[in-house]
Amino acid sequence: MKYDVTVYTTTLCPVCRMVKDFLNDSDIPFKEVNVDIHPIAMIKLIGKTRRFTVPQTNMYGEWISGFDPVRMLTAINVKSKI
Repeated sequence: MKYDVTVYTTTLCPVCRMVKDFLNDSDIPFKEVNVDIHPIAMIKLIGKTRRFTVPQTNMYGEWISGFDPVRMLTAINVKSKI
């Protein structure tokens, strides 16, 4: 299955949990990449975002750092209008 939303997380990150709960509650399907389990993904993520923190969410090609529900909903609304 191809996902338009990917969330990069770590196991013990409370903000990561907030992002995942928000996406689940909003019925937005997403792929989770836990960088604790996939450290190479973290190296690639840093190269893409220039950030060393999680959560990092890629929504339809737009990177969103941390928990920002307004930007997430905006990205969804822009995508639905295309």
